[in-house]
Amino acid sequence: MISFPYKIKIKKFLSRIKLIKIYYLMGKGFLNDQHFLEVKKKSFQENSKRPFRSGIINYLLSLSQKPTFYLEIGVRNPDHNFNLINSTHKYSVDPGLEFEANPVDFKMTSDIFFKKLSNGEILSNSIKFDVIFIDGLHLAEQVDRDIMNSLKFIKDDGFIVLHDCNPPTEWHARESFRYRYTPAQHLWNGTTWKAFLKWRSSSLVKSCCIDSDWGVGILSKQQPIGEPTEFINHFFEYNSFNKNRKESLNLIDFENFKKLNI
Repeated sequence: MISFPYKIKIKKFLSRIKLIKIYYLMGKGFLNDQHFLEVKKKSFQENSKRPFRSGIINYLLSLSQKPTFYLEIGVRNPDHNFNLINSTHKYSVDPGLEFEANPVDFKMTSDIFFKKLSNGEILSNSIKFDVIFIDGLHLAEQVDRDIMNSLKFIKDDGFIVLHDCNPPTEWHARESFRYRYTPAQHLWNGTTWKAFLKWRSSSLVKSCCIDSDWGVGILSKQQPIGEPTEFINHFFEYNSFNKNRKESLNLIDFENFKKLNI
C-alpha cells in the first residue's frame, strides 16, 4: 500500500505531466495554425526580396554627376547599411540605444541633431543632402518629424528614403517592438507606413515605394517618381491599407523604378 506522503508526490508529478501536455498541445496548435503559417510565409517572402536598401540608396546617389552628400538617421550597426553606401560625404546620426559601440558622427537623437543643424551648431545650416535615409525610431510620429526636418536640408532633386514602409501583415506593423510573442516573432516594421502614407497625399513631394527589403519609401521635391494620391485612409487602419496597398504606397519594383525619367 502506498503511504499518504507518496500519494501526494505522485499526484503532483501527474499534474505536472498534464500541464506539460497542455502546453505542448497549445504550442503545437499555435505553430500549425493557418494564420501563423501565412504570416511566417510572408516574412520569408519579404526577406527574400532584393535589392536591399543599400543597393537602392547607392543607385540614387549614382544619379548625380557631382560630389554627393549623404545623411543616415538611425544607424545601429554601420556594417548593415552605412558602411555599404558610396558617397563623397557621409554623415550618421544615432543616440546609441541599440548598438553600444555606436561609431557615428553625431551621437544624439534626430530631433536634437536637426535642431543643432538649424542653429548652425554642427556642419552648416546651409548644407543640402542628395539622399537622407531615415531608419531611426519606427513610430509614425517620429518618422513624420524626421521627414519634415529632412525636407529643409534635402536638395530639390534629392531623395528622402525610408525603410520598413511595406509591412506584410498587421503583426509586423505592431506599435511595440518589445512584444515579440506574435506570428511575426522578432520581425518588426513599426508604424513607419503611416507616416509615409500621410506624405503620399502631400503636394510638397512626389513619392513611391520600392517593393523590396520591407518597403523602401522614396520622397522627392521634384523628381517625377509618383504624383500625390487622394487620402482615403483617414484613420490609418491597417485593413484599409492592405486592401489598397499598391495604390496607397505607389508600390513599384526596382527595375521599373529605374525606368522612370529621373
